Amino acid sequence: MLVNDWKEFLIPYEQAVEELKIKFKSMRKQYRSKKEYSPIEFVTGRVKEVSSILEKAKKLDIPLNKIAEEMEDIAGIRIMCQFVEDIYKVVQLIRQRDGKDLKIVYEKDYVKNKKDSGYRSYHVIIKYPVQTADGEVEILAEIQIRTLAMNFWATVEHSLNYKYKQSIPTEIKERLKRAAELAFLLDEEMSEIKEEIIEAQKMFEEKSGIISDILDNIITLYSLGKISESTDYQDRFNRLLESGDIIEFKNLLDELKKKVQQYRLEQFQLEE
Repeated sequence: MLVNDWKEFLIPYEQAVEELKIKFKSMRKQYRSKKEYSPIEFVTGRVKEVSSILEKAKKLDIPLNKIAEEMEDIAGIRIMCQFVEDIYKVVQLIRQRDGKDLKIVYEKDYVKNKKDSGYRSYHVIIKYPVQTADGEVEILAEIQIRTLAMNFWATVEHSLNYKYKQSIPTEIKERLKRAAELAFLLDEEMSEIKEEIIEAQKMFEEKSGIISDILDNIITLYSLGKISESTDYQDRFNRLLESGDIIEFKNLLDELKKKVQQYRLEQFQLEE
């Protein structure tokens, strides 16, 4: 294929990656908007470089005219989770979409059945329909779901494979295996205190939201011409930042909201 042919060939894959990223990120937002814990921590995606496609095709003996049918990971989505059990929740979310906006071809559970190298992740191969200028095109895509620890390990292994051209020295391989087990032990330990971690994160997010609302209301007071009061509230807010608890922040926010509402009403009556 010529350079322009490759560019045209990859367009549906690029579109699929962008669409899938948006869909999975939207799932995360929906959980957050309902104040629920999201099993999706963050989402990334990529389309294989042409050089990587050609290298893999040569390695697996895939003819160039069969790449679209036989190479499953030209389009790749990676979903990161905080805990191992979240991986299976995400898999269930994908299964619920099977037959709707995607088709599951097969799944591989490398979490429970790790590779010899120590690699762990859950892979779902899908067929995904893309609307193009020439009509609908169905492409293959790979979704990898893993924890943050698994992702860190896999990134390191990928870099080492690149450096040593898939021939990592035996000593480093053994150390990588040990590191993989330690990473999985970390995941298991985190799962043991999952509820405490989630509760702490919720408290942090709630406090962050309240602080943002307080600052917005102080700015609103200032814009309403209540400069002295807005300065007083800013000083009280600064003192709370040093030692205040969430109840005190909530009380300050409630007070501010009432003040803003009062002054807005007064301003509206004057304009009438």
